[in-house]
Amino acid sequence: MPEFTERRRMMVDTQIRPSDVTKYPIIEAMLAVPREKFVPDAQREGAYADQNVPLGGGRVLLEPRTLAKMLDTVDLQNDELVLDVACGLGYSTAVAARIAQMVIGVEEDEDMAADAQELLSETGADNAIVHTGPLAEGAAEHGAYDVILVQGGAEELPAALLDQLKDGGRVAALMMTGSLGEVKIGYKTGGRISWRFEFNASAPVLPGFAAAKEFAL
Repeated sequence: MPEFTERRRMMVDTQIRPSDVTKYPIIEAMLAVPREKFVPDAQREGAYADQNVPLGGGRVLLEPRTLAKMLDTVDLQNDELVLDVACGLGYSTAVAARIAQMVIGVEEDEDMAADAQELLSETGADNAIVHTGPLAEGAAEHGAYDVILVQGGAEELPAALLDQLKDGGRVAALMMTGSLGEVKIGYKTGGRISWRFEFNASAPVLPGFAAAKEFAL
């Protein structure tokens, strides 16, 4: 619809470019993918606001700035295989699929996963599929991956997920400490991951990504 096309342009001009995201593939992808289709119907009017969009069940679609800066700092390339964890209704997967060679979205909510796969097909993301299963387990059968994106908060990242990252690959995660969050990029070299702080953001902690509680007497 014309008004949503204009809102996409405004999103890019007022949220993405001012955040120093200028790579053409990211700008093109965020102008092309209809964000309003990838949120619950009741949230469509707020789809382009500069805030996380509720998806239900404590889950959110990350604000446009956060996703764009994640893609920018992880330096996603057009020959790479991507694992998009907690893809929700598929928006982040659709955006990444316009840049990468192939994207595997992971969603454990069966209804959202089914809707995401349908929306990806409707919007022409033929190089993306949705794997239904626990978020913390990823999708090892399709890996290993050049890039892993985590679309929500994490207090810690499951080892099973990081094992699916290729040596030389990158992982982008929003690491939460209480209500404060930092997006960090991890680089895997020699089987070990080194982390670098990139920017601040916030989102609810995903199922399976909370830190283990310490037992105290």
